Amino acid sequence: MEAILFVAHGSLDAEGNEEVFRFTEKVAQKIREIKSVPIIETCFLELTTPTVAEGIDQCIRQGATKVALVPIILFSAGHAKIHIPYEIDQAKGKYPDVTFTYGRPIAIHEVTLQILTDRLKEIGFQGESGEQRKDEAILLVGRGSSDPDANSDLYKIMRLLWERTPVKWVEPAFMGITEPTFTEGIKRCIATGAKNIYILPFFLFTGILIKRMDQMIEHYQQLYPNRKIKRAPYLGLDHKLIDVLTDRAFEALEGKPALNCDLCKYRLNFIHHSHHHDHHDHVHHHNGHHHHNHQYEKHTHLQHHE
Repeated sequence: MEAILFVAHGSLDAEGNEEVFRFTEKVAQKIREIKSVPIIETCFLELTTPTVAEGIDQCIRQGATKVALVPIILFSAGHAKIHIPYEIDQAKGKYPDVTFTYGRPIAIHEVTLQILTDRLKEIGFQGESGEQRKDEAILLVGRGSSDPDANSDLYKIMRLLWERTPVKWVEPAFMGITEPTFTEGIKRCIATGAKNIYILPFFLFTGILIKRMDQMIEHYQQLYPNRKIKRAPYLGLDHKLIDVLTDRAFEALEGKPALNCDLCKYRLNFIHHSHHHDHHDHVHHHNGHHHHNHQYEKHTHLQHHE
């Protein structure tokens, strides 16, 4: 019997977790319009329950003989590369007669770019083409990771967004872990002379970081009353995103490889030196990232060359 287990990040903010469940309910409905999948569950990596291990147990208790884990994660950072594969390894030992497959994160996708431009329009941004507007700036804000690959993906999305929007300035920022920070990003937008600054969160759901962002925007709007600072909605329950997750789920069910995790040197090194202590089997009360002493280069802003 087949099962799909969606794996979301998890939040200390109950509203964000409820959004995850509403989203996966819609994805499950879409999946079942295409194929009868008897078991579809949702779990979280940290900060709330059910955990990944608990989600797997739920699927097995319902009779699953094959479990496809599908991450509801934007980028392939540590959670996608290490933590979910670790939980799968643990489950394989616990349930040797069950087949486990693993889907891929949403990653850089045309659909997410379409949603981002839609979100800009929702707060009054005019058009996707035309003469370059020097008095406007977009600040693309990500969560931030200790994984350079995930952070660099935000920069690629920033560039692709720049290519399809008629503004001179598209700037990056992160809400945690790495730089440039949100404060640095918004100050760069102000330094460009932009009168209209559009804050574009690259987040799937609401949560503590989105609410913190709103507080910071309010602060800077008061500090710079001659600038108009607007936040666009996050990606959210968009029907196009539901289609992407449906595709990811079927890829996982069919056993199409997502990430070459079995031979990943970073994962093998992690397993060899693991001090994991099953830390995803309980609720965490921290930001959920592993900090390393990486030195990040100072990032320069992206601008159109005249």
